[in-house]
Amino acid sequence: MTQTVLIGLGILIAILTVVSALGLLPSLRIVPDNTHFDFTRFRRISFPISAALSIVAITLFFTHGLNLGIDFKGGLLLEVKAKSGTADIAAMRAAVEGLRLGEVQLQQFGGPENVLIRVAEQPGGDAAQQVALQKVRGVLGDGVSIERTEVLGPRVAGELLAYGMLGLMLAIVAILIYLWFRFEWQFALGAMIANVHDIVLTIGFMSISQVDFDLTSIAALLTILGYSLNDTVVIYDRIREMLRRYKKMPMPQLLNESINSTLSRSIITHVTVTLALLALLVFGGHAIHSFTAVMMFGVVLVGTYTSIFIAAPILIYLGVHSQRFDAAEEQATPAKKNRP
Repeated sequence: MTQTVLIGLGILIAILTVVSALGLLPSLRIVPDNTHFDFTRFRRISFPISAALSIVAITLFFTHGLNLGIDFKGGLLLEVKAKSGTADIAAMRAAVEGLRLGEVQLQQFGGPENVLIRVAEQPGGDAAQQVALQKVRGVLGDGVSIERTEVLGPRVAGELLAYGMLGLMLAIVAILIYLWFRFEWQFALGAMIANVHDIVLTIGFMSISQVDFDLTSIAALLTILGYSLNDTVVIYDRIREMLRRYKKMPMPQLLNESINSTLSRSIITHVTVTLALLALLVFGGHAIHSFTAVMMFGVVLVGTYTSIFIAAPILIYLGVHSQRFDAAEEQATPAKKNRP
């Protein structure tokens, strides 16, 4: 069934590509050119709501906590290889889960015959881990060879968690420095606040939903950072362009014009990303379920909202408009003095 759906989607995309290349499709305008929707007026609503949600998310993180996966709790790691043909991941998963050893993760890597198996840490110390390892070896049978086994202790898992969070914070700082040089400090600070807002709300979602928080979740958070930053930079670039062109336009109006002019691109990008993530969520299987669920929430719901209703309007409160008017007055003053 899954293969049939994917083949049908592939054929449909190929047909649309050919038709579009031949010029047989009329030009599609998602947003009319004369759109002038007032986004900035909602800042008095969006800012308090975002602040309240951020407080709730932080409270949930410290009280309810995250559902740490095997990567951050420790457990067994087995690297197996099918002796002939492709490894049957579904059969392996059913066999290992039948042992009722807790959380189990199977992931294909390298070639189609290689599978990485993770089993949650067993209570009872090293002896319990060895017993669980022998059980897993037994149910896998003679059809696979055990290439490598490893017991991941809590200390190593804690180091992985610390390094993962450190990498996340370094990424935010690097974004701040880049935008500081690329734009101005107000834009850099606004983008950093928007990115932190995305991460905080996403972590709150993970605490509520209790999806597995593992290394793939760190990858999802970094991806959300990059996607949200990309959308924010597009809007900021248009804002900077209009700041140079319209020096006396009121800042709320200028922000609205900038957002409206990039709205069509934002909608198209978000719809295509949503469709891709939806396909992964439905057909991707258990191995990437946590990654896809986090991405769906962070990119589609939070990232889209933040770029328009947080990142852009916050420039009003960071003093971009006042500095612009001061610069315009300084330029106008010498001109008046030079008049006869």
